[in-house]
Amino acid sequence: MARVTRTHWVESAIFLLIIVVFYGFSFEFNQPIEIYRYGATAWPRVIIGVLLFATIGNIWFQHKYGSSSQGTIGHNEDEADFSDPKTVTRMAGVLLTPLIFAWLLKPVGIYFSAPFFIAAVMWLFGERRWKAILIMTVVIYVLFIGLFLVVLNAPLPQGNVSPFYDISAWILTMNAKLQGL
Repeated sequence: MARVTRTHWVESAIFLLIIVVFYGFSFEFNQPIEIYRYGATAWPRVIIGVLLFATIGNIWFQHKYGSSSQGTIGHNEDEADFSDPKTVTRMAGVLLTPLIFAWLLKPVGIYFSAPFFIAAVMWLFGERRWKAILIMTVVIYVLFIGLFLVVLNAPLPQGNVSPFYDISAWILTMNAKLQGL
């Protein structure tokens, strides 16, 4: 049996905290839906359950078998050095970026904020080539908008502050015109 390190426990504690917070927030929109008998919180809670299952499975795997990288040629065990301020800052940035993005969805909307979020995540994960960040942001954003607007025809948060609302309205107008062709 392998030893579970402090880093594994910290990672699991962070995921468990996220699970508890998201589950708590799911009660805010727990409403019945006419066409879906399980209500508005069914799928979010399924995803929360899968995340809980994966977190518990990860700890069990670490306890039983050790790190997945053990025995890999040319790979050394990278333990996070929490004494280094750069590591802590980067980890805080990675954890706070989705929270800031979610917080900005109501006033700014997803149509304007998503490209900045995509680029920020790539930059926080270590990509420093601006051309690659720009190209991948555009590709991911186009796929995202195409999936939700064209394929699923799903409503997304538009924002309620000008000029962000105006940008969202323009994108939705263009989508309606394209689908009308």
